[in-house]
Amino acid sequence: MVRPPASLFPDETTSASQSGWVIAHCDGGARGNPGPAGYGALLQDEAGIILAELSEFLGNRTNNYAEYSGLLGCLQWAIDHGHRRLRVVSDSELMVKQIQGKYKVNSPDLRPLWEEARRRIAQLDRFEISHALRHKNKAADQLANDAMDRGTKRQRSPAESVQTPPSRITAAAIPSGSSRKETAKPTVPSQSMLRGFTRDGSIHLLGGAILPDGVFVKIIPE
Repeated sequence: MVRPPASLFPDETTSASQSGWVIAHCDGGARGNPGPAGYGALLQDEAGIILAELSEFLGNRTNNYAEYSGLLGCLQWAIDHGHRRLRVVSDSELMVKQIQGKYKVNSPDLRPLWEEARRRIAQLDRFEISHALRHKNKAADQLANDAMDRGTKRQRSPAESVQTPPSRITAAAIPSGSSRKETAKPTVPSQSMLRGFTRDGSIHLLGGAILPDGVFVKIIPE
């Protein structure tokens, strides 16, 4: 059974220095929305000592899914480690206000996550959640990005600027009956295989070959 909001969200007179509190900063994101997603969380005790760092890749998900996954991760960690009082800080205003009951949960994708969060919250003695701007949630944001980097094997380093290695390029003529005019440039036989590479969004063929107008290409990485 889910406890009523009054027990889940104590009033402002509650002392933040009560013993036993765990403070969790969590964040989630997706590159593409939906796209490669992950969440991160930093959990500390009241003295600021780090208890845990959570960072998990979620696959192809939305931003909101990732935000909820971060909250669920914090809740499960607190339950598994016997912590009965949890204070969560998130930069997702939507999630925070939905958990607080200020916003309705209309999304069929988020509803199960919201319900699961409420079930886990009900297992704690005390729970608080608040919204913070992104710049106050940098550690969790970094952990979330680390998760996405791992999942996509993305290296955040100068290596990102290295040119893409040469790719094989398949060129196929446009369908017959097209209104595009013929040109005097060298033609490429239908379905022929050429070698080349891409740079700055342009295709460069090896050996000086030129693609005629009206063909499409399929790039196959070598």
